[in-house]
Amino acid sequence: MRAYQSGVSKLSGSNYGEVRKRALGVYKKFLKKTRRRPYVRSAYFEKEKVFLEYFWPHVFQKNPRERFNRLKYFEAALDLIENSKEQPTMKVNQNNKQEILYRFAGITREKEIFYVQIKENKKIGRKYFMSCFSPE
Repeated sequence: MRAYQSGVSKLSGSNYGEVRKRALGVYKKFLKKTRRRPYVRSAYFEKEKVFLEYFWPHVFQKNPRERFNRLKYFEAALDLIENSKEQPTMKVNQNNKQEILYRFAGITREKEIFYVQIKENKKIGRKYFMSCFSPE
């Protein structure tokens, strides 16, 4: 799997509150673009919409330290979804055969590797941004 070189760096901040505030600021830009559900158009999926609504409930299931680490990659992950044409790894969800999980690799401006996971519902064809994280 080849990694997409993002031009965006990790969100700065020394604690969870600072990083969360910056991540919500980035998210609000996408909220303002539509009156309905926020989305990003993906280059890999031929400009199809990738909805962002599953990310926040998923990240709030994690412990605070993990939440902090994942939110740092939020802006770089959205850049990857929007611009990457690199081939991801694909896997059918073992718990639900109607879902395909895509995992994209990316590199931030500081040369740190991160992954972005997108879930596709095969039945209705919708794609959802699930998570972004570092390999550690």
